[in-house]
Amino acid sequence: MNIKSILATGAVLGTAAFGATSANAETISHEIVSGDTLSSISQKYLGSADYVKTLASLNKIQDANLIYVGEVIKFDTDNLTVTFTNTNTNEEKTVSLQDAAPVAQEVTAPAVTEAPVAQAPVETTHTEQPAAPAQPTAPAKQEASYAGNSSSAKEWIAQKESSGSYSATNGRYIGRYQLDSSYLNGDYSPANQERVADAYVNGRYGSWEGALSFWQANGWY
Repeated sequence: MNIKSILATGAVLGTAAFGATSANAETISHEIVSGDTLSSISQKYLGSADYVKTLASLNKIQDANLIYVGEVIKFDTDNLTVTFTNTNTNEEKTVSLQDAAPVAQEVTAPAVTEAPVAQAPVETTHTEQPAAPAQPTAPAKQEASYAGNSSSAKEWIAQKESSGSYSATNGRYIGRYQLDSSYLNGDYSPANQERVADAYVNGRYGSWEGALSFWQANGWY
């Protein structure tokens, strides 16, 4: 099918949508209706919006963006030309319709960005177990017993009084140092015996050596 038959067919099909239109193989007439533009008319009849300047020139339209309802756009398909503008140099070139089909715009495909390659997890021969949390260190156990002062004089008196036994009793005298039970206040534990004996000797004799001297002189302390 040649360009004349394409244009004629387009003109007939466009009658209802674009207003009163008549056409033959040579000439197209289009009556402007509301919503028309030279661009839409060019696209409708010529398959491209590139012929706007040519349609404006042929119909002596001063402003290609300003057309009025009821005006008739006419053009001869045999003599129709189109003007292309080089967007880089602004140089215009006019050719006939038969010699210049609309130039398809070259579409540059967007650059494909390669997705980063996911790194495969490194296999290990065994599974590392998480380190067990450090157990809180228990505070050092407080020494419940009272060791007491240590001296050869103290040990000498203990052996003389009770043979070193914390459980020895002699009437009201109790334990390793044969202390009066009233001094111990009902607590006969070894720790309390040591504590009370040290306090008693320190307060009365100043030291276990002093208590030893008194014991040797008197047979008691």
